Amino acid sequence: MPSVFVQGRPTASYPPFAPEARRGSVRRVTEVGEEVLHRPCRDVTEFGPDLAALIDDMFRTMYIAEGAGLAANQVGVGLRLFVYDCPDDDGVRHVGHIVNPVLDALDPAARRLLDEGEGCLSVPGATMVVPRPDRAVVRGLDKDGAPLVVEGTGYFARCLAHETDHVNGQVYLDRLSGRERKAALRQSADRREEVFARRAANAAAFTA
Repeated sequence: MPSVFVQGRPTASYPPFAPEARRGSVRRVTEVGEEVLHRPCRDVTEFGPDLAALIDDMFRTMYIAEGAGLAANQVGVGLRLFVYDCPDDDGVRHVGHIVNPVLDALDPAARRLLDEGEGCLSVPGATMVVPRPDRAVVRGLDKDGAPLVVEGTGYFARCLAHETDHVNGQVYLDRLSGRERKAALRQSADRREEVFARRAANAAAFTA
C-alpha cells in the first residue's frame, strides 16, 4: 500500500509539510466558547484565490499548532472547510483539504466504535477519551469545486469525524458528559501556557 495519500489519492512521494504551508500565514486559533465554533458553518459558494489563500493559511497554522486537522472556524472563518495531515493506524499518511464536507452515515451493524484519546487545537492541552467509529467516509469538493471523496480508518477516521463536527458547529467537548467536560477544561487551563509557548517556538522555527 502507498505510504501517502493526497486528496484521497495515492502519491509516490510527498514533502514533510504540505506545499500550501509555504505560501500561508499563521492565523490565531479560536478557542472553545467563541461563537464561531458553536454554530454551523456556511457552505463555500465561491472558489478562487481567496479560498486557496485561506487553505494555505490553515495548513501553516495547523503545523504551527501541531494539529492533525484544522477547520476554517478554528481560524475564525465560518465556512465549511477543513485541512488535514494525519496518519491512520497503519502508519499511512493522509494529506489534503475538503470543502463543504458531509460525513456518510454508517450502518450501525457494520461499524465498530473505538474509545481513544482525542484532543482539539481549540481546547489547548486537553485530551479526553471519545468514542468514534473506526471508519469514516467524507464527501465534498476540492478548492476548484471538483467532487471529492476521502475515506479513513482508525485515527484518520477520527480526524475526519472530528473536523466534520467542527463545520457543523460542534466541538468534541459536546460529546462528553458534564463531568468530563469540566475535567477537559481544567486540563486546558493547566496546560495552556505550555501549549502556547510551544506554538510560539514552532512559529519562530517553522520552515515549510
